[in-house]
Amino acid sequence: MEKPGRALSAAVREHLRQLCLREFPCGTGSWNKSRFLPRTPRAWRELIPRDEEVVSPGEESVEALLDLVRSPHSPWALLEGSSAEDRFLKELAIQNPLVLKDTFFYSYFRSLRVVDKQVNLVDKGLLKFLKLEELVLSANQIKEVDAINLPPTLKVLELYGNKITSMECLCAHPPPRLQHLGLGHNKLLGPLESLYVTADHWPNLVSLDLSFNDLTDLQGMIASLSTLQHLRLLVLQGNPLGLVPYYRGFTIDSLPRLCVLDDITVSPSEKYQFRGLSHHGDLLACEAQLVVTIGNVKGVPDTSILDPDPGPQGPFISYSYYVTYGFVEDEEGEGSKYGGVLAEVGSPRAVPGARGLGGARGLLCSRTASWSPENPLNWSFLTVKPSARGEQLGPDVREELSEGREDSAESGQSSPSGEREDSPASGASAAPPWVTDSAEELAGLAQLRPRADPRLRPSPGTVLFSTTRKPWTDVIPCNYEMQHSLRDLVPLKAFLLAGTTVTIVEEKILSWPLVPPPVDIVSPAKKGKGEKDKKGKKDKDKEKDGNDKAGKGEKGKAKEQKAAKKKELPKELRQDPPILSVLGSGLLALEPLLAGEPLVSSVCNFGVIRTPEIDRLMFLRDLKKNKKAKNEKKKSALAISESDYQPQPLTVEVQVQLNQCRSAEEALRDFAL
Repeated sequence: MEKPGRALSAAVREHLRQLCLREFPCGTGSWNKSRFLPRTPRAWRELIPRDEEVVSPGEESVEALLDLVRSPHSPWALLEGSSAEDRFLKELAIQNPLVLKDTFFYSYFRSLRVVDKQVNLVDKGLLKFLKLEELVLSANQIKEVDAINLPPTLKVLELYGNKITSMECLCAHPPPRLQHLGLGHNKLLGPLESLYVTADHWPNLVSLDLSFNDLTDLQGMIASLSTLQHLRLLVLQGNPLGLVPYYRGFTIDSLPRLCVLDDITVSPSEKYQFRGLSHHGDLLACEAQLVVTIGNVKGVPDTSILDPDPGPQGPFISYSYYVTYGFVEDEEGEGSKYGGVLAEVGSPRAVPGARGLGGARGLLCSRTASWSPENPLNWSFLTVKPSARGEQLGPDVREELSEGREDSAESGQSSPSGEREDSPASGASAAPPWVTDSAEELAGLAQLRPRADPRLRPSPGTVLFSTTRKPWTDVIPCNYEMQHSLRDLVPLKAFLLAGTTVTIVEEKILSWPLVPPPVDIVSPAKKGKGEKDKKGKKDKDKEKDGNDKAGKGEKGKAKEQKAAKKKELPKELRQDPPILSVLGSGLLALEPLLAGEPLVSSVCNFGVIRTPEIDRLMFLRDLKKNKKAKNEKKKSALAISESDYQPQPLTVEVQVQLNQCRSAEEALRDFAL
């Protein structure tokens, strides 16, 4: 709950009251009354404090009283974080308390700091401070500042962490001598803000901090700042305009007198590299580019070791693993360049028609699919047409449909031309009979799929991206790289502040024979003949097998058994909806990209999810496959049961890089309209 605000002058009075300048050990009282004469008309010589020699034995000396204020263990010590002015006033109230009057306060203060005191109004009481040069009002609730109430002697004004939405209020009557203006971490928004940072309002400004606002018009802002002849230090990082790749180079070339930009000294080499870029500002596209790279996944348990062997009736179980992350969705119509580059050759690209929750077209995964050992995840799809009836679906159903579109975009196979082989655009025949426009039927199909884990759903305003499904290995290489290009920079800034959720998913698919194996049914009259034929056939097979086995070794037997088992697999299988399990999920902080860092690289650690039982079974399985390393595998299997067993944690390598231009030529080559 937000605390009620108050005026600045009231906060100053409350602060002075909390200093207790008229109470022990400060002020006058029984602890030092002999040092000060009573307040009666006397000669000016009698108003001077008496010497320490005449102090009454029952009173405290000045040194003892000062020790009570300075000692950190004293109950009268200043609070931690007190300013130098507070310490001076406290000691002055001990040494000469008669000086502390209102006229003294208003003429003494040159620096006034009122931080996090719930101030929301800068009133006229501030004008009483006749020599005030520095005013710090950070972390308060100020929305507007009536500039006419600011002392004309101000040289430094800091308003960090308030709720100011426009600089227009400050420009009505700005302090003419102001040299530093700090407005970072406010809510400045809109292209008109560039009109309030000109030399007409701030002729002597040397330092300006507008960091972490919502400013987007880079060229307009820089054009206004170029009129400030004395500007030497500028901070604009944290604004959406700082996310464009040519931001630093364009700013340096446009403001040749600038010495420090975003707390980094402007070097002569930078000025040389970006020379001439300011003359081509109209040709530069206002978009940000970020590249997401996902590397190896480690520490995934092979849960297939716990599954029983499939029988003739199934189920045939397949596992795959992938990594998902959310990324902001562009709202300006151009869209992000979702056709990112996958480092793995032959991997499917993102489907432009399946942009996510807001896409106009999508694909819904069906319950039947063509299956083969070479391609166990070859799903068929249903085309969902956009119509008014589709909007009648409930929110849960629409989410399931959207999830189906995203799954199809990742698992669908593309033709050389970029289209799916079974899509209507690629010359496929008429739509299958199960395609429907009925909202009720679509809802029924969507309900066939299991409800997804909430961690697999993107947060509002984002789209869920995922790597290619990969089978289990000790180290699963994702080899994923996607470039996101966005023009809507304000939502991008909010997304970077919030971070993205990285999730490792296990996908389990059960497949069943589409047609059960045929069973021969014979009549009773022909039963004897059938049994005789079967017996004769078995005898021939046994005789043939015996001849073959006589001329083959152990290796030949193994190959033959494997080939026979493969032939027994049915060619067409019915696949159940995938069973998705979240193995690990965590938040990846992206705020350093706003603060000027070009790269965020992290190994996301989700803890240990492997168990000694699964690892022991995996070692025993590998032992059967590789007899040469039999002794080593036995030792490893035994080590699992020991107390010092330390399995590898579940980790994934993730990098997010903000593209930044290194020269004027690079900016003009890559971002010219």
